[in-house]
Amino acid sequence: MAYDFWPGAGGMVKSWEKEPGSPVSEADIAVDGFLRRELGKLLPAAGWLSEETADAPERLEKGLIWLVDPVDGTRDFIRGRGGWAVSVALISEGRPLIGLLDAPARGEHWLGLAGQGAWRNGVRLSASERREFPGARVPADNLAKVDRILQPVDKPNSIALRIAMVAADEADLVATLRWGFEWDIGAATLIAREAGATTTDAFGCTLAYNKRDPRAFGLLVSSPGIHGAAVAHLAERAAAIAGKENP
Repeated sequence: MAYDFWPGAGGMVKSWEKEPGSPVSEADIAVDGFLRRELGKLLPAAGWLSEETADAPERLEKGLIWLVDPVDGTRDFIRGRGGWAVSVALISEGRPLIGLLDAPARGEHWLGLAGQGAWRNGVRLSASERREFPGARVPADNLAKVDRILQPVDKPNSIALRIAMVAADEADLVATLRWGFEWDIGAATLIAREAGATTTDAFGCTLAYNKRDPRAFGLLVSSPGIHGAAVAHLAERAAAIAGKENP
């Protein structure tokens, strides 16, 4: 459905800013409505948490919720670039049970099933097994001086697709040092974990979902062999930024 709006395929899409620096398009809204309707038919008792729907506190009482980002990577979407995806996760008691990413502009369909594995276009995924932190591949446009021991690779706008790159052994590390939302990462972190990656927040702590406040500070997804080194590399900055930006 989102593909029909995508300028890269000749679609026309209206976009605006929800707040400065936070774009949204009519595709986000249309896909959100479609998924809520169709997934609601599939599991009527499940709760709902989405970037484009007002939060409903009754979701906290649900054992199951759908966690949705209807278009992750909206900037790439409205510019006609391919680095966007539809992200859907089914959360059970605070943990992802199913994770789906649909990236039609890239011809990619990703699936993760808790305890069973992860696949892209039906091919089973095996995450990066890198053990040396220097030289690790990281999706980035530019690297800060302190990070130039790492190797930048192509960076899609979608954080979910960047996480999936670790699952597919196309990157060794994805890290953020900012407050983010559950819907950005729920599906992709399950896919990465099921492919063999380690997934935590920026401090190396376990990620949890369907929290009262659906935010966490930072994200760290990597090869298990470099995860400890990555936590140490980011620790000072993570502590400083989290303290300063704590909402």
